Amino acid sequence: MKNLKIALLQLMPKDTIDGNLQKGLEYCRKSREMGADIALFPEMWSIGYNIPADACELMSKAVSADSAFAKSFAELAKELEMAIGITFLEKYDPMPRNTLCLFDRFGNGVLTYAKVHTCDFDDERRLTAGEDFYVAILDTVRGNVKIGAMICYDREFPESARILMLKGAEIILVPNACPMEINRISQLRARAYENMTGIATVNYPLGKPDCNGHSSAFDGIAYRPSDSCSRDTLIIEAGEREGIYMADFPLDDIREYRSREVHGNAYRRPLKYKLMVSERIEEPFIRVNNKNILKDDND
Repeated sequence: MKNLKIALLQLMPKDTIDGNLQKGLEYCRKSREMGADIALFPEMWSIGYNIPADACELMSKAVSADSAFAKSFAELAKELEMAIGITFLEKYDPMPRNTLCLFDRFGNGVLTYAKVHTCDFDDERRLTAGEDFYVAILDTVRGNVKIGAMICYDREFPESARILMLKGAEIILVPNACPMEINRISQLRARAYENMTGIATVNYPLGKPDCNGHSSAFDGIAYRPSDSCSRDTLIIEAGEREGIYMADFPLDDIREYRSREVHGNAYRRPLKYKLMVSERIEEPFIRVNNKNILKDDND
């Protein structure tokens, strides 16, 4: 596979789930006309990342992974012969999840990922967190590619992308809903660099509260034999306006780079990292709204 084209759908949401369904379908068709292999939505597109404060209203807005909303994108993926990464508030017990479903060009669901690092300090504290990170082999018209996913706040934990790299991910999809400024964009650049993976992030445009566009893609290739110094791994950074922004990943080059460079899993020493799996949290990182915090038995 020489290249993989991902359409970053930096779109302004509508006020209803049906409105987002219809607009989403329309822009998937436009993406296919532009040559996309994958169309990717920003975080929780079904409700435009508008999380109700009331628990009953929140649950009423959730849709299942086999709902008409999700199935519509599966059917369109098959029709267009293009993969679609659709995001939605997923109906789940005991509370909904923040979920991405990736449908391949045959309309099959090949990856379902629920956000692991929910923002428990904000509106997402009422959501059910995901259990793990997953990688799937995606069959595209250009060939197979190993795809992983993380969502928004997940990117702020190096472990998210690291686990996906260890599971074989070549490209990581990142639906997003927050201001993308220099530090958050730098996080994505770092995740691509240290794991030698491509990373495609799509955000809501300016005008959506607490969002500003700047969807981005990085190929992770920091060095080329023909270059005398390192290079910027940035493929594209969108502006603030609504639109489709095409990220063209040089997949053959990424694979060749991963086969020879020093990052990723080439020289890691996992036995030295045992502290990384400790669940204890100590000052100054104690947060009373952390649902997973472990305290001393004597506390």
